[in-house]
Amino acid sequence: MIKDIRIKNYKSIQKLKITTGQLTVFIGENGSGKTNILEAIALASAAANDKLDNEFLAARGIRVTDPRFMRAAFNCENFSEDIYIRLTGANDSYFECLLKNDNEPYSKWTINNAKNFQLDQNPKSIIEKLKLHNFLIYSPENNALRVFEKEGQIQPLGINGEGLFKLLKVLASEENNIRLEVIKEKLKVIGWFEDFEIPDSLFESIELIKIKDKYLHEKFSYINQKASNEGFLFLLFYFALFVSNKTPDLFAIDNIDASLNPKLCWHLTKELVKLAKQYNKQVILTTHNPAILDGLNLDDPQQKLYVVFRNKLGYTKIKQIEKPKSDGQEPVRLSEAFLRGYIGGLPKGF
Repeated sequence: MIKDIRIKNYKSIQKLKITTGQLTVFIGENGSGKTNILEAIALASAAANDKLDNEFLAARGIRVTDPRFMRAAFNCENFSEDIYIRLTGANDSYFECLLKNDNEPYSKWTINNAKNFQLDQNPKSIIEKLKLHNFLIYSPENNALRVFEKEGQIQPLGINGEGLFKLLKVLASEENNIRLEVIKEKLKVIGWFEDFEIPDSLFESIELIKIKDKYLHEKFSYINQKASNEGFLFLLFYFALFVSNKTPDLFAIDNIDASLNPKLCWHLTKELVKLAKQYNKQVILTTHNPAILDGLNLDDPQQKLYVVFRNKLGYTKIKQIEKPKSDGQEPVRLSEAFLRGYIGGLPKGF
């Protein structure tokens, strides 16, 4: 598990150090640099795989742009400087890399061997210990979750949710269907949901799941994913992502709150913390919805919360939020503290 992240000269990040837990949440205003932190980890993962072409980077959730602006473009000198990323594990094993690009048309990023940050100095065993080899930034999209026929180039799950149907079929084929039953149990947080099935009789070319709505007449009680609520599909994706042993052990989800009711966001955070521990996943989340924060237990050192902001120079910075000390009064919810501006992360331009 990664416990420490250090980034220099990546997009809005001039220099940053982050201590991570098993579940880490970033919240902050639009453009503060939350996703840039995730991208830096994905870039290090690509370097660890020695696959730094733009197609590989984009497929992992990195917003690839002009290489000059992949650096911290606060001055012209940075346009040719290297990007530095270091990830340290719980046992102090680490992976670090210096990445260079000559800014020429069609050029790609490479590891800067001249400065002695060579890939062969970071054994595969260290990369495996850090779970770095298949890190992805998931950002599920409604259309990808609804149209099961579409599969991404990454398996089992693409960054937008491609491949969900096939993963559910794999989970259904496992002995005792234990993981699939966990997903179904977690989905009962949605009031109308009762069950879902993966029909065996369907043609291979037709990919549908039958979702049982407990309020509908028994003749019409099943709907398919194309008619289902998008919030249900997002939850189905998240729970499958967390319980499967085929998905990455280390990953990020950008905008975890998308399409979800605020109270459901609170409950989802609590459930994902449990699942991360149960299935040994390390996860980094970004959000704009303060309800996500209320599901965190900041007494647990493996749950961490950071407010991400830009300082006066435009650099991305972070502030860790600790559990408020009790002064004899009922503590303010984290969501309320955020909305009142007590912990930062709100726009200041109006």
